[in-house]
Amino acid sequence: MRHLLHLALTLAVIAGTGILWITYVPSAASFLDRVGVAGFLRVEPAQAEKSGGRGGWGGGGPTQVVTATVTDAETSDVVEAIGDGEALRSAILRTEVGGEVVEVNHTTGGRVKAGTVILQLSAEAERIEVERAELSLQDARDEVERMSSLQGTGSVSEVRLREARLALRTAELDLREAAYELDRRSIRAPFDGEIGLIDIVVGDRMSAGEEVTSLTDRSEVLVDFRVPERAIGLLELGMTFEARPLGFAGAPLEGTIRAVDGVVNRRSRTMRVQGKLDNSLDRLRVGMAFSVVLRFPGETLAAVNPLAVQWGSEGSFVWVVRDGTAQRVYVGIRQRDADRVLIAGDIAPGEKVVVEGVQSLRPGAEVAIAQEDASLRADVDSQDRERENPT
Repeated sequence: MRHLLHLALTLAVIAGTGILWITYVPSAASFLDRVGVAGFLRVEPAQAEKSGGRGGWGGGGPTQVVTATVTDAETSDVVEAIGDGEALRSAILRTEVGGEVVEVNHTTGGRVKAGTVILQLSAEAERIEVERAELSLQDARDEVERMSSLQGTGSVSEVRLREARLALRTAELDLREAAYELDRRSIRAPFDGEIGLIDIVVGDRMSAGEEVTSLTDRSEVLVDFRVPERAIGLLELGMTFEARPLGFAGAPLEGTIRAVDGVVNRRSRTMRVQGKLDNSLDRLRVGMAFSVVLRFPGETLAAVNPLAVQWGSEGSFVWVVRDGTAQRVYVGIRQRDADRVLIAGDIAPGEKVVVEGVQSLRPGAEVAIAQEDASLRADVDSQDRERENPT
């Protein structure tokens, strides 16, 4: 019996303390309303006013609050990936025929023009064949001219003239073949680019198909990366992306999408994308790894300071100042950034939301704006400008 008496007294003390708190503490009703038990305890917001609810920071009167202006911003779907750098064009230069090396024009790499002879094999026999073919061609031409001049006299038949012309054509083909064989003894650059190191010296003997060096055109660097299939419908040729070389720090580079594969990998559910980066400063190299960021614009929504977003039993909401009173507006959060939250609800850009003093607010309570937090709004505006004009 004694224990029951102690329990009853304890409950009575707790209940009395709660009644006094609700009656004399202005923010009690709004707190109970936020946690969702005001209706259960039958505590109405008006009850707080009747029980001496006071304004926020200065005692009686309207609640003093700090506000921020609602702006608008676009949601963005961000896709991040790791890409590999590749040359715009790349080739391994090899010998077509075997022979002794008689000339090496480049030994330490460097940039070359298309058609530059990089390595020369011995070609004396091929030059002799070219000269022999030139003599045969000249002899065939002279024969055709002689036959043509005699045809009018009737001393040369049509058959002999046709045979002479056929011999001329054969001599022309022999000269082309000899010149082709001579040209195969020279290793030339097929396009403008940078050659790799050459570990070959004059006097070396090379076999057919042996590697001489590499040639790459890195005036632009291609970046191969993969995106999830959810982003496939958003990709367009020519759209921009950000890329950062993982090997060194610095501002992100801007590239454009050059090609999109047409097949989704069944295992990874991703698709290959190829972009290109300008490399006019020649800082990028083939084989580099890049951190790639794709940003896809979305819908335009209201943007508020993160401090303005509150939570209650029915979800997230903000306090909006309308006609000098605080109005609770429930909103849906669409995107969170470091400096702002994008929300959807009955709220428009230009309205004022409370960022400080929310603890003492209740629906319909009079408020006085003690300060508009312009610094926060300026930060958001500067972030917008940085996104629109990246450096």
